[in-house]
Amino acid sequence: MKSSKDLLTDRFGRTVTSLRISLTNRCNLDCIYCHSEGDEGTRNEMTVEMIAQIVDTASKFGVNKVKFSGGEPLVRTDFEDILKALPELKDVSVTTNGVLLKGRAHDLKEAGLDRVNVSLDTLDPDKYAYITHGRPEDLYEVLEGIKAAIDAGLTPVKINMVLLKGINENEIDDMLDFVRGYSGDLVLQIIQVMDFRDGAQYDLDAKKIEEDLERRADDIRMRKMHHRKSYIINGAEVEFVRPIENAEFCANCNRLRITADGKLKPCLLVNDNLIDFTNAKQEELPELLRASIERRIPFYTDSEEKRIIEKKTIIGDRKDGS
Repeated sequence: MKSSKDLLTDRFGRTVTSLRISLTNRCNLDCIYCHSEGDEGTRNEMTVEMIAQIVDTASKFGVNKVKFSGGEPLVRTDFEDILKALPELKDVSVTTNGVLLKGRAHDLKEAGLDRVNVSLDTLDPDKYAYITHGRPEDLYEVLEGIKAAIDAGLTPVKINMVLLKGINENEIDDMLDFVRGYSGDLVLQIIQVMDFRDGAQYDLDAKKIEEDLERRADDIRMRKMHHRKSYIINGAEVEFVRPIENAEFCANCNRLRITADGKLKPCLLVNDNLIDFTNAKQEELPELLRASIERRIPFYTDSEEKRIIEKKTIIGDRKDGS
């Protein structure tokens, strides 16, 4: 067991045990609410070796989980090589739109992938095309990809449904029925839309959604990650992911993000405190990781005034060279 000095623990007592790594800013879809993990449109992408080095270094500080994202990570044809280059970890997963998943699910499993999250906001082909700016028939590729992932053992497959006012808020029951049909191999994650691009106009009353899920649940479990509840509704498991104005989400955050062009991103909702490691030598990576942990703040707290003070403190530290 590692001592506290060997862990990546920030000034607020939150220990980072998970990385979320954006592999690319490229995507084969163009969703109406999309954001790109602070990547700001760059086409530069980390090499297999760079990714392996940062994960290997982080693993020596107790990081044991990695989630890959994009853009769309499966547009990288070397994703299997990336997986094979990783150190031994507790859990390796990917978030994908699923369009390219069908033909690669088994190879990804053999390369070391444990689980997959599939973005699926609707089961209606026309709505799917509207949301993704893709083709209605792409929906069927995604559904086939989900089946292939289950067949390959990339389970439980988590279905990420971003809830969009005026578009799909009436489809929660349909999605629960869909998940229920796979006998525990699927978990539904209903996700509050974030204020990126045009996302704010689609936001719904998060508290009301959670209250409705709780009212309908036969059982409620508490996940360690972000101290989030999981609801069992007539055999279907569903979670509600609420990152906006959620102090509990931030207080329990154990994840450090990495942009596709090789920058450490301490907080999902802050883009002005990133640390570039693209030209760093491997022996310099531990200090860069520690520096990024020092820049982590609970973006949402129980007091807005406290958050402003904390952010000013971080900026002041940076000006002082800390």
